[in-house]
Amino acid sequence: MPVVIVHYFAALREKKGRETERVEFDAELQVGALYEKLFPSTDGQVVPVAFAVNKTYVSADYVLSDNDEVAFIPPLGGG
Repeated sequence: MPVVIVHYFAALREKKGRETERVEFDAELQVGALYEKLFPSTDGQVVPVAFAVNKTYVSADYVLSDNDEVAFIPPLGGG
């Protein structure tokens, strides 16, 4: 079964309670669908993120492969 390593940053790291995790999948999976699976919208609100795979920014429809490293990068805030 293919596996990806997911890296969480900022609010997503706080929400998950960890910086990284291994995620197995059994069928073709797009990075946007993985994000929706890991952070399902229960109230219609989803944190907008940028997607990176193997340290390169990609679109939500990028198809993941075994051993990819995935990062979900929320917008930076502050002042």
